[in-house]
Amino acid sequence: MADENIAGAEKNRDRWTTGDEPMTGDQKSYLQTLAPEAGEDVPGELSKADASRRIDELQERTGRGR
Repeated sequence: MADENIAGAEKNRDRWTTGDEPMTGDQKSYLQTLAPEAGEDVPGELSKADASRRIDELQERTGRGR
Protein backbone atom coordinates (compact mmCIF):
# COMPACT_ATOMS: atom_id res chain seq x y z
CA MET A 1 0.00 0.00 0.00
CA ALA A 2 2.87 2.37 0.73
CA ASP A 3 4.14 1.90 -2.82
CA GLU A 4 0.76 3.00 -4.17
CA ASN A 5 0.98 6.23 -2.19
CA ILE A 6 4.43 6.94 -3.58
CA ALA A 7 3.28 6.29 -7.13
CA GLY A 8 0.28 8.56 -6.60
CA ALA A 9 2.53 11.34 -5.35
CA GLU A 10 4.70 11.06 -8.45
CA LYS A 11 1.65 11.50 -10.68
CA ASN A 12 0.32 14.56 -8.79
CA ARG A 13 1.78 16.93 -11.35
CA ASP A 14 0.21 19.96 -9.69
CA ARG A 15 2.72 19.53 -6.87
CA TRP A 16 5.81 19.21 -9.07
CA THR A 17 8.19 22.08 -8.31
CA THR A 18 9.45 22.03 -11.91
CA GLY A 19 6.12 21.26 -13.56
CA ASP A 20 5.85 24.70 -15.15
CA GLU A 21 9.23 24.42 -16.85
CA PRO A 22 9.32 23.54 -20.57
CA MET A 23 9.06 19.85 -21.39
CA THR A 24 12.30 17.94 -21.58
CA GLY A 25 13.91 16.77 -24.79
CA ASP A 26 13.02 13.20 -23.89
CA GLN A 27 9.37 14.12 -23.39
CA LYS A 28 9.26 15.97 -26.72
CA SER A 29 10.88 13.06 -28.54
CA TYR A 30 8.46 10.54 -27.03
CA LEU A 31 5.49 12.75 -27.89
CA GLN A 32 6.76 12.91 -31.48
CA THR A 33 6.63 9.10 -31.50
CA LEU A 34 3.29 8.67 -29.72
CA ALA A 35 1.21 11.40 -31.36
CA PRO A 36 1.32 10.04 -34.93
CA GLU A 37 0.64 6.51 -33.66
CA ALA A 38 -2.49 7.85 -31.96
CA GLY A 39 -3.51 9.81 -35.06
CA GLU A 40 -2.84 13.11 -33.33
CA ASP A 41 -0.79 16.15 -34.25
CA VAL A 42 2.48 16.51 -32.43
CA PRO A 43 1.82 18.98 -29.62
CA GLY A 44 3.63 22.31 -29.55
CA GLU A 45 5.51 23.59 -26.57
CA LEU A 46 4.19 22.17 -23.31
CA SER A 47 5.25 22.36 -19.69
CA LYS A 48 6.80 19.29 -18.10
CA ALA A 49 3.55 18.57 -16.26
CA ASP A 50 1.36 19.01 -19.36
CA ALA A 51 3.71 16.86 -21.44
CA SER A 52 3.53 14.15 -18.81
CA ARG A 53 -0.28 14.25 -18.87
CA ARG A 54 -0.31 14.11 -22.66
CA ILE A 55 2.12 11.18 -22.69
CA ASP A 56 -0.16 9.28 -20.31
CA GLU A 57 -3.18 9.99 -22.54
CA LEU A 58 -1.40 8.94 -25.72
CA GLN A 59 0.07 5.82 -24.11
CA GLU A 60 -3.43 4.78 -23.15
CA ARG A 61 -4.71 5.37 -26.70
CA THR A 62 -1.82 3.52 -28.36
CA GLY A 63 -1.60 0.67 -25.86
CA ARG A 64 1.97 1.58 -24.96
CA GLY A 65 1.03 2.30 -21.37
CA ARG A 66 0.21 -1.30 -20.52
